[in-house]
Amino acid sequence: MKKKPQRMCVSCKTRADKKDLLRVVLLPSGDIAYDPSGRLPGRGSYLCRKQECIMAELKAHRLAKGLRHQVDDEELKKIASQILKECEDEVQEEG
Repeated sequence: MKKKPQRMCVSCKTRADKKDLLRVVLLPSGDIAYDPSGRLPGRGSYLCRKQECIMAELKAHRLAKGLRHQVDDEELKKIASQILKECEDEVQEEG
């Protein structure tokens, strides 16, 4: 049986399957983007799909450490809003 890749949420430090986490990537161009496919090139960092983790990240800036790159507040808010919108869409599809 093939092993499933495990990753850790930078906010709550919970380990989970890669497909169950949200990936934020530092692109080679230096831009930071939300990566719903998990396949964009660059250094990635992962967050849980829980709103608490995403909101805690806005305060703690652990994403910058995971990406090994400075993340300014505007970029972080933009990424967080994209991720929260994605999570809301998933909840609506399930319901």
